[in-house]
Amino acid sequence: MTGEGEQGGRVAGKVALVTGGASGLGEASARLFAREGARVAIADIDEGRGQAVVESLGENALYVRLDVTDEQQWIAAIETTVNAFGGLHILLNSAGIALTAAVTEIALEDWRRVHAIDLDGVFLGCKHAIPAMVRSGGSCSIVNISSIAGIIAGHNMAAYNSAKAAVRHLSKSVALHCARQGYPIRCNSVHPSFVDTPILDKHRERFGNEEAMRKLGRQVPMGRVGRPEEVAYGILYLASDESSFTTGSELVIDGGISAM
Repeated sequence: MTGEGEQGGRVAGKVALVTGGASGLGEASARLFAREGARVAIADIDEGRGQAVVESLGENALYVRLDVTDEQQWIAAIETTVNAFGGLHILLNSAGIALTAAVTEIALEDWRRVHAIDLDGVFLGCKHAIPAMVRSGGSCSIVNISSIAGIIAGHNMAAYNSAKAAVRHLSKSVALHCARQGYPIRCNSVHPSFVDTPILDKHRERFGNEEAMRKLGRQVPMGRVGRPEEVAYGILYLASDESSFTTGSELVIDGGISAM
C-alpha cells in the first residue's frame, strides 16, 4: 500500500505527533502532514478510528493511545513515537471538547473537565515534547489549536472561553521559553471559528445537519461553516519550515468573525 506521505514535501523528513488525530482537525492535519512527507503518530482515545486513519496512511503512520489528561500516557506516547520514527519535530495539540453553558450553570466537575482536556492536555504535550524535540535536532514546531473563542468571548461559553484563551497565552509563554533557551522550537496557536467537524455534532443532533450549518453559517461573514482542510493548510504552514520566523503568534482562520 502506498502511504500518503510519499506524495509531497513541505514537511518531508519530519516526525509529527497529532492529538485528536482520529477525527476532525487532527485527522485532516495528520493526512496533510503525511501527504507532505511526514511520518505521523495518530494519538487518540478512539482506537478504532485511530487505527482506521493509520491503515489509510500506510507504513508512515502509527496509532498511539493517548488520554491527553494523563501525564504517564503522554510520556509513553512520545517515547513510542520517537522509538518508531527516530525523533519528534512537530506536535499538534488538537484534542479538545466544547461546553455551551453560562458561568452560573456550569458544574465544577464540568469546568474542570473542559480545562483538563483543552488546557492541561496542551500543557502536558508541550512539557514533554520539548525535551524530545531538542534531542531530535533540526527545526521543530508546536501548534496548539485554540479557537476564535479564545479571542472573542460568548455569554454562554465561559469554560470554553477560559480554556481556549489560556491556550493562546500558554503558547506565547512556551514560544518565549524556547527562544530564550536557544531551542530551535517554535510555538504558535490556531484560532478557527465554526468548522465542519464532530465538535458541531450537538448542533446537528438538535437541528439536523443542514439547518445547523445554516444557523452557524449566518454568524460568519463569509456565510458558511469552514472545511477541515481550510484550517489544516494553516496548520501545515506553522508546522513547516516555511514559518521559520513565526513564533508566539496566533493564526486566525474564522471566516471574518473577528473582523466584525
